[in-house]
Amino acid sequence: MSEEFYRMKRLPPYVIAEVNAMRAAARAAGEDIIDLGMGNPDLPPPDHVIAKLCEVAQKPSAHGYSQSMGIPGLRRAQANYYGRRFGVDLDPETEVVVTMGSKEGLASLATAITAPGDVVLAPNPSYPIHMFGFIIAGATIRSVPTTPDENYWKSLERAMAFTVPRPSILVVGYPSNPTAETVDLAFYERLVAWAKENKVWILSDLAYSELYYDGNPTPSILQVPGAKDVAVEFTSLSKTYSMAGWRIGFAVGNRQLITALKRVKSYLDYGAFTPIQAAACAALNGPQDIVQKNRELYHKRRDVMVEAFSRAGWEIPAPKASMFAWAPLPPALKDMGSLEFSKQLLTHAKVAVAPGVGYGEDGEGFVRIAMVENEQRLRQAARNIKQYLKSMGVNTPAKGAA
Repeated sequence: MSEEFYRMKRLPPYVIAEVNAMRAAARAAGEDIIDLGMGNPDLPPPDHVIAKLCEVAQKPSAHGYSQSMGIPGLRRAQANYYGRRFGVDLDPETEVVVTMGSKEGLASLATAITAPGDVVLAPNPSYPIHMFGFIIAGATIRSVPTTPDENYWKSLERAMAFTVPRPSILVVGYPSNPTAETVDLAFYERLVAWAKENKVWILSDLAYSELYYDGNPTPSILQVPGAKDVAVEFTSLSKTYSMAGWRIGFAVGNRQLITALKRVKSYLDYGAFTPIQAAACAALNGPQDIVQKNRELYHKRRDVMVEAFSRAGWEIPAPKASMFAWAPLPPALKDMGSLEFSKQLLTHAKVAVAPGVGYGEDGEGFVRIAMVENEQRLRQAARNIKQYLKSMGVNTPAKGAA
């Protein structure tokens, strides 16, 4: 009997889990940890969404099996959202499927369309499921950059010219998790043309579609004419409506990919609890003021964090979108590495962040900071970090305490 399982051997240690375990232990010991590590919204969903959940849950008929591809009303609601937001027409019967969050959707689609030995192009650094969903399915990953500059396109061309077998899938995710980088519609136009020329499927992760700042709405790849020939896109209610624990997401786009995803899901699950799906309909169809409210909330937190951390001696670029900042390690501590720096910050400053190396080797030298604490707590984090940096001999600004 083998004690080593094939897929377990393909998974490296999850380094972010080390920091998570330290954070949990510190909190269990009664320490006040300011948690900027996990992208877990700290505010509840709208009242009318919770009310709909409770209303439907009172119905005796609501407690049976649901539909793995999502109830019809929810698929229609998502199609209507794409029409309103992006001007994209979707058939809710053939081009929309409900997933248990975008993470499950990506993993299930990887299972559906990947064979052992296939080569998948995935950004590095990126959200772990972008790589490991396919690694678990038996594929090989060839990394491409996250930054959408000319080097990105050169990397795609090199991958197609020198990889055997030729890559068949490209994963993209903008606004990026973890780097918060964004793209415009011209980028997607070029990408769709490239995918058609090279016969490559595109899987787009648009989980942070509504968290954009400075007046620049994020586009969808499906806005490009003909994109549905090669692309499928994943979205989620997690951040837009503060419904992370509800696990409701969507895949939309190419009918062949959606059909494959539906078929695999039909073997794996019966879909989310029907009252949750009904409440998700209420979120998409009901008042949308929470969308703007959350955008303004994270925008203000971004500005407070960047300003306070700067006064503490740590310069952080202001993200254009998402709920994360991608922060280079303070130059004097760069040799420490992102994992050790994260551990030290947790131990000595009582601030949890996510080590960049947990998002791929190209994430080394950075940490991801989630803006999931209120402004007062962000300022407290800056004060704690200032004291830690001072203890490490890092010069901090003489005036303007954080």
